[in-house]
Amino acid sequence: MIELDGIDRRLVRALADDALQTAGALGRRFGLSQPATWRRIRKLEAAGVLRGRRLRLNAQSLGFGVTVFLGVKLATKGRVSLEDFERAVSAIPEVQQVEHVLGLYDYRLRVVARDLPDFERVLRRRIMTLPGAGEVEANVLLSEERLPGPL
Repeated sequence: MIELDGIDRRLVRALADDALQTAGALGRRFGLSQPATWRRIRKLEAAGVLRGRRLRLNAQSLGFGVTVFLGVKLATKGRVSLEDFERAVSAIPEVQQVEHVLGLYDYRLRVVARDLPDFERVLRRRIMTLPGAGEVEANVLLSEERLPGPL
C-alpha cells in the first residue's frame, strides 16, 4: 500500500470527478508545476491507485433501456473452470460487469439490453448456453441513486 499525502488525495478526488483534466490545470489548482503534477499522477498509476481513465457512457441514451443484475450459480462446479466461465461471459458485449461473489450465487453480472425481450434473448441465447451456467436470478434496475465512484 502506498502512502498518500494531502495533495495525492486531492489529485485522486479531482481525477475521480473529471479524469479529462490536464496535469497543467490540476497543477495550477493545487500549486504544483505541470511536470510535478504529471510525476504524481504517474506514481499513483504505477502504484495501482489509479487504474486508467474511463469514459462513463449513458446506456439509456445509447438505446439500452434495461439494466439487469443477474445472479448466476454454476451448475457443474469442478467440471468447468471459473476462468472458462469468466472468459466466456466477459466476451458477451451486453455483460457490462462480472463479479465473482460469495453467497447464494457464484457470479453477479450487470447486463444491459434494449428492452425486456432483448434481455430475454441475451439470457437464453448467450448467458444460459455458457459452460457451467446453472441457476439464475434476475433483478431489473428501476433507478440508480448513486453512480459508482471513488471510495
